[in-house]
Amino acid sequence: MSKVDIPKGKLVRKFGENIFGNPKYDTLLNKKPYMPGQHGPNRRRRLSNYGVQLQEKQKIKAMFGVLEKQFRNYFHKAEKMDGETGTNLLQLLECRLDNVVYRLGFASTRSQSRQLVSHAHFLLNNRKCNFPSASIKPGDVIQVRDKSRKLDVILDSIKNVKGDISYSWLELDKAKMKGSFIAVPDREEMLLTVNEQLVVELYSK
Repeated sequence: MSKVDIPKGKLVRKFGENIFGNPKYDTLLNKKPYMPGQHGPNRRRRLSNYGVQLQEKQKIKAMFGVLEKQFRNYFHKAEKMDGETGTNLLQLLECRLDNVVYRLGFASTRSQSRQLVSHAHFLLNNRKCNFPSASIKPGDVIQVRDKSRKLDVILDSIKNVKGDISYSWLELDKAKMKGSFIAVPDREEMLLTVNEQLVVELYSK
């Protein structure tokens, strides 16, 4: 499976924000609040309109862990859907199985979630599914496989979920290690600090 080889620490410093959610990157940004590289401390962030649009696309790609061809395919699919293309794009990304597993709290990061899904630690509607990009639909149920219930990485992640999860479009039963996809989220329900309209403008050139 192809993956992005750029260190995550360099990516969060490049974008100036913790796009992966791991607390260790907050510490890194506080310690080194500048661009990576030899000239990072003295480098000024001056981007053209195209540069701003391109960086936003790269940020969303890195956040969800998808490659250029995958991302472009998602965009073309979003264009053909009813509604706003930018919102459609984010909804398609949010509906990936690896993202839903992460949002439910079964993994602490999307990359960890992608690895767990690839190793077939989850059931989708009572069937084994090891495709991180599988599209989840309303009514779908995701649960940890019986043989995977004692994995420390999953147990530790679930322990970090305090009370109810923050997403109204998902439902979690921690005791049964099971989650339900209630509905495709609206834009405001995604809690994403991205500007998807910049991506639409980029691809419209």
